[in-house]
Amino acid sequence: MKESISVRQICFILLAYSAATKLLLYPAHAAAAAGNALIFSALFNLALQTVIIWSVAYMSSRTQLSFFEMLQNTFGKVTARIIYALFALYFVMSAVIPMNEQQLLVHDSFYDTMPSLVIFMPFFIFSVYAGVKSFKNVGRCADICLPVFLITVTGFLIMSVGEADFTNLAPVLKQPFGKVAGLSLASVFRFSESAFLLMFAGHYKYKKGDAAKLTLSYVAGGLFVIALMAAFYSLYGVLAPTRSFAISNISVFFPVISFVGRVDLFAVYAFDLVVLFAVVLNIQMAVHCLCKAFDKNWKIVYSLCVNAVLIAITFAFNNHYTVLQKLAGDWFWIPALLFAYVIPVLCWALRRKAR
Repeated sequence: MKESISVRQICFILLAYSAATKLLLYPAHAAAAAGNALIFSALFNLALQTVIIWSVAYMSSRTQLSFFEMLQNTFGKVTARIIYALFALYFVMSAVIPMNEQQLLVHDSFYDTMPSLVIFMPFFIFSVYAGVKSFKNVGRCADICLPVFLITVTGFLIMSVGEADFTNLAPVLKQPFGKVAGLSLASVFRFSESAFLLMFAGHYKYKKGDAAKLTLSYVAGGLFVIALMAAFYSLYGVLAPTRSFAISNISVFFPVISFVGRVDLFAVYAFDLVVLFAVVLNIQMAVHCLCKAFDKNWKIVYSLCVNAVLIAITFAFNNHYTVLQKLAGDWFWIPALLFAYVIPVLCWALRRKAR
């Protein structure tokens, strides 16, 4: 019962969490790489990942087994453990970039000068605590985060649309194809939520029509991202790459702010809460995979180990954020393509009936 989650809660995760982590540095990076064609690259990635999301969701209608049980039925328990250990490593790696960007958002939005790295350390206290929680707790957090996400993102859109100049998005599709394709490839790791859905398989009770609900929820989250990216570039045009965080810069021209100050920062505070839960979901998945890989329910040990690795990476790349982002853009697409695209499709070849 502890490792159960409802379809409704998974829909909330696919809508809110997937969008929240894409609205940090991704819009500015996309603007730098593809100019006014940034939304077309995002549309391509969204469409491709949507197909994989539907594939995993529809597969869940054909079995009541979890991904681990399907692997065990097909290859044996040892192979299943090895694959889950690799997925644990993948989820740890997947946490690095959103964690780093969330740290930068806190520093950029809430402090006038660059604070000490110690300021970010309480994140890991929460992360260790969250890492030991079950899927049931993950679902309850998603119930809380969805309304916060919808209210804040809708507020950002309202505050930005009136001041945006959408002619900045023209001319359409005039950017070189190589730039758009290169951005799509470099951004693959940002569109990899099918790996989460694969871990949830067998832990929720599938009902008719749930595949459509899960898929449409992911599409809705993606459309929020594209709408905000379009508004962001419409506001700043060619200057968009110089504005690191779209979410904290998209509302600065709202007329009310001129009279009452940066009230939009309250929305940024609330939005950062959703980002926080989206980041630790990677850690929770890594701990879940380690429990399966070692066949021991030592969640606190695994959570401490995972967070120790992330703390080491945080210190190693402190003040070297550009290097980390370039490393992610150049190489992170390879594991993302394997674990979030190839393996979910290959799962159709697994034995989906209990022995």
